Amino acid sequence: MACGKRSEQTVAVRNETEGKLLLSKVRCCASFFCQLRGLMFRRHLGDSEGLWLIGRRESRVMTAIHMFFVFFPIAAIWLDRNGRVVDARLAHPFRPIYVPRVPARDVLEGPPGLLEQVHTGDILLFGVEHAA
Repeated sequence: MACGKRSEQTVAVRNETEGKLLLSKVRCCASFFCQLRGLMFRRHLGDSEGLWLIGRRESRVMTAIHMFFVFFPIAAIWLDRNGRVVDARLAHPFRPIYVPRVPARDVLEGPPGLLEQVHTGDILLFGVEHAA
């Protein structure tokens, strides 16, 4: 997967299983503070934007997300260490917690329509080489 330790980097994400570009502006988020803030206080998320919360190990607890001060619904997609989708759900504003059904390492947060393009078992690839 394409991000280093710098959280400001932007990459694209592709559904390798379906052969489709999903999002072209996904911000990498590897630090604790970047992940804590997430999408808080933003007013919207563009159709091609997302946030990739990069974990260190697979866990249900460490990949739980909150929706405090997030003012719009998002697609939350949990991935294992191989980029395989293990869970996906619509997350609603101000909901205290969403926990994946099975352990995951990363979370992709994006626009709600993303849920129509991603299914459990799909492989997602992140990187600049996938940008349209």
